[in-house]
Amino acid sequence: MSSIDVVVPNYNYGRYLRTCVRSVLEQQTVAVRILIVDNASTDDSVEIATALAAEDDRVNLMLRPRNMGAHASFNQGIEWASADYFLILCADDLLVPGALSRAVRVLESDPSISFCHGRDVPIHGNKQVPRIVTSTDLPACRLIGGRAFIKRFCRTGVFQISSPTVVVRTSVQKRAGHYRETLPHTDDYEMWLRLAMHGPVAELDCIQAGLRLHDRNRSKGFVPDQLHHILHTVAAASSFFDHEGGTMKRSRSLRRLARQGLSHRAYWCGVTRLLRRKDRALDYFRLAFRLSPIVVALPPISYLLNRPDRLRRFCPWLR
Repeated sequence: MSSIDVVVPNYNYGRYLRTCVRSVLEQQTVAVRILIVDNASTDDSVEIATALAAEDDRVNLMLRPRNMGAHASFNQGIEWASADYFLILCADDLLVPGALSRAVRVLESDPSISFCHGRDVPIHGNKQVPRIVTSTDLPACRLIGGRAFIKRFCRTGVFQISSPTVVVRTSVQKRAGHYRETLPHTDDYEMWLRLAMHGPVAELDCIQAGLRLHDRNRSKGFVPDQLHHILHTVAAASSFFDHEGGTMKRSRSLRRLARQGLSHRAYWCGVTRLLRRKDRALDYFRLAFRLSPIVVALPPISYLLNRPDRLRRFCPWLR
């Protein structure tokens, strides 16, 4: 039976913690271990985590006396992991039935795959988890080469990947290393790029996780708007090419492509804000020009064709 280690970082998510952990423990046909890393929560998280560990010996605890931040939780989880596969599942999210079995079957179908990911279903606040119909069949899956995966990001300047669905081959995660604390919001973006250097990526066409949306999501504190999100994504791309990505063949051309893709993303965000009569459109155009001055002379029409969500993103009159 294949094994998977799941790290559950937690800070004051006691109200969600049991649901999250149970969603992992109830996975079938895989051997799971869980490490709950609590960052000195001030709610009832420690009590709930302790009870979960007492109920099931597959649950391990790392209870910190002080808050060391999310990156420390991720990286200690990487050090702890020893199973075949590895997943970071934040305490406010959850897995749907059969998620790990499907992920493992895909990963075992091709030993060269570095990681896989699927789709999620949003769960708003404390609302009841919707009933999700799942299948035990091997899901439809698209395999994209590692370099092609990286190039696609560079071309579009965006990832459409659901973090709680990302299951990584542990040996690849160990080679890729730790999350970088210099990237407070897009550390996962940079990690996915680093992982893709070690093999192709499998994209599952099925729901794998429930993504909780609430006012205390980790990302809420970092990214107040799209402009800041683009800036954080620029930082992730720069960090990648300053480090591991710089060793790739033709890395300079990929770096230029990333700046161009992010410029084009900023440009069309500015256009969208103009069409919706929202403020700060000029800030997006300034960023687009700073990243790739040629947008002044040549509006990036081709960018729209590279985005799978182009109609939803760039046709506001359809809403």
